[in-house]
Amino acid sequence: MLRLPISIVRGSDHGPELHIGEKGEAKVDKNTKAIQLMKEHKYEEAAKLFTETIEANPTDPVGYINFGNLLVHINDIERAQRFFEKAITLDERAATAYYGLGNLYMEQSIYSKAIENFQHAIELGLEESDVFYMLGIACQQQEQFKLALPYLLRAMELSPKDEEIAFQYGLSLAQSDHIQDAASIFQDVLKINPEHSDAHYNLGVIAIYDEDLTKALQYFEQALVNQPDHILAANGKKQIDELLNHNDK
Repeated sequence: MLRLPISIVRGSDHGPELHIGEKGEAKVDKNTKAIQLMKEHKYEEAAKLFTETIEANPTDPVGYINFGNLLVHINDIERAQRFFEKAITLDERAATAYYGLGNLYMEQSIYSKAIENFQHAIELGLEESDVFYMLGIACQQQEQFKLALPYLLRAMELSPKDEEIAFQYGLSLAQSDHIQDAASIFQDVLKINPEHSDAHYNLGVIAIYDEDLTKALQYFEQALVNQPDHILAANGKKQIDELLNHNDK
């Protein structure tokens, strides 16, 4: 579920910037190497580089945010929180630190706190799809489906080819009784990934809502082609088969 903005370790425009000084090139190089090590799941080596960056620049919040993200990756939630909070004491406008805290609260299912931190990150200028996506998901978890809509829509605008963002936006539309709008979004998901079994399944559910059992059966069958163990699609197909067989008698 967590979406961690690895790019922030480079001091993006949306987060705390790297202060390039006399040792700036070495600092950027270490952060770049640490990013690559994290992608390769070499967390101990990445931690060593981040530690060196913090030791060399103890008043720069970026290093603490980077280390906090690494700790989230290895599920050391308590220590990660301390690093994010340290970053905030150094720079109360460190947007990505609040984003990190939001992710931590999501992991602990403390959704109200997650929403608070994600919103604060956005207020401070974080304009990445991930923060809007996670804010929308936090709203979903509190069954605030209509409230989730603008956040998921913004996430989709920022990352139009992200199938998971589009799918979750479609779900929130459906859960807010915007059924036909949801169908349109699920079709968009299939344009991105024609084998998205859950999109096929949900289109099948909407077809039942529209009383088109034949189309619903086609969607359920396609969901099962893509994912043979899709229990919901299997149950939907079984029920429609029984209903169609009963009508033929």
